[in-house]
Amino acid sequence: MINRGKRLAVPLLAVGTAALVGYALRSSRSRDERSRSKADLGARLVGPDEIPVDATVVDASSRRLDEIPGARRAIRRAVRNSAREEWEHVTLDRDGAWSVVDAIRGSLPYYDGNNSSYNGVYVHYDDRFVVLDAIGWARLEDPLY
Repeated sequence: MINRGKRLAVPLLAVGTAALVGYALRSSRSRDERSRSKADLGARLVGPDEIPVDATVVDASSRRLDEIPGARRAIRRAVRNSAREEWEHVTLDRDGAWSVVDAIRGSLPYYDGNNSSYNGVYVHYDDRFVVLDAIGWARLEDPLY
């Protein structure tokens, strides 16, 4: 009788342990998903006459653009689609995506414009000029659903 109880206890212990581990992993993943962030990095073409006189223009070959996830992709989209009226954007949806705002403003010469100029980093790409900025961002702490 005692031997039979031991045989039953071992599988129950294994099932209980597996359930506990599964619950812990699921809870951890849910918590991580809630703290994820989202940012849209946008770019659009501007004419040479639209670049503020006190803005610094960065060449597209600058290595500092590599430090900003999605920057080159947004710039290429803007050029490819001749985006003058709308922002071409790249959405970053991952941990720390909101830090792209700090990266743009901290690692490149960010122009903080006024009502007549765009905020952002002005980039010379081939024979065109592009302004690059974080056009929408939020740190999502609570799930939206």
